[in-house]
Parts: sequence; C-alpha cells; structure tokens
Amino acid sequence: MKKQYRIKKESEFQRVFQEGKSKANRQLVAYFLPQKNQTHWRVGLSVGKRIGNAVTRNQVKRHLRRGVHELSEHISNDMDFILIARPDIINKDFFEIKHSIRHVMSIAGVINDEAFEDSGGNNDL
Repeated sequence: MKKQYRIKKESEFQRVFQEGKSKANRQLVAYFLPQKNQTHWRVGLSVGKRIGNAVTRNQVKRHLRRGVHELSEHISNDMDFILIARPDIINKDFFEIKHSIRHVMSIAGVINDEAFEDSGGNNDL
C-alpha cells in the first residue's frame, strides 16, 4: 500500500477518532471521517498487544492491509478510516478477515454492497 494511502501521524488518528463515526463487528472496530479535497482514501491500522505477540500482530496487520487493498476499488475516495483489531480476529484466516472488513465498511456506508453482487462475490453477511 502506498504511503499516501496511510494514516501514520498521531494527530491524524486523533482527528478521525474525535470527529469521525464508528461501526463495529466481532473482529473489527472502524472509525470513518469524510474528507473534502481528497483524491484517494486513507487507512490507519491499529493492532494492540491484546491480539498476541509481535508475530501474530504483524500477521493480522498484513491480512488487514491486503484485505483493504483488494476492496480498494469499492471504497469511497473521500474517506479516512481506521481499523482497530479486536481479540476475536486472532484465529481468523485472510478470507474471514476480508469478509469482516467488507462487512464493517458496508454497514458504515463506505463501500457499496451492490457492486459485489454484480461481481459474483459472496454476500451472505
């Protein structure tokens, strides 16, 4: 994922937390903040020590980045969002994590679920 697509600064994280709205499922909490004059969405990831050791946390972060990347064409371009992993994500494989990302983003209205019906995706949320 390119650097311009990431939220890295603490001040940017705090702005999304304070001004944005949140949605959650069992594996993820997502904060969303619409941005004006932005040409591409940006994402921040947070995987805390409750998730496991460094190896487990890095694996979860890799799965989250890959899931967001595969869903990127369906994400609104004017959006900043932060994904926070919950402990239930530990025993999930990539496809379950991707499904969880898609679910939390669709209930937040950031992606359009109808686009997945046209592409033959699995919609049994």
